[in-house]
Amino acid sequence: MVLRCRVLGHRFRFYGEGETMRWRCVRGCGTGGAKRYSCEEDARRYARAFDREDLEDLGRRAPLVGLFPLRLLRALRRRGRRSAAERRT
Repeated sequence: MVLRCRVLGHRFRFYGEGETMRWRCVRGCGTGGAKRYSCEEDARRYARAFDREDLEDLGRRAPLVGLFPLRLLRALRRRGRRSAAERRT
């Protein structure tokens, strides 16, 4: 496994091939897989649903070690906003 995937977590991309949904890590570690569905539409639908990058949630659902600095930054920002709101009142 690539060190980057161990530290930051895998970055999977999902796609449909006929009745099969496939995924692979785009960081090049070779991790991937497949799941077969009853019809081609289901495979495409699930692939679309999983193949999203929620950048606004990046600090909340982050791997603990890999994105720990981002978690700290989010906590500090939240704390700063709370203290600023308290000063206004």
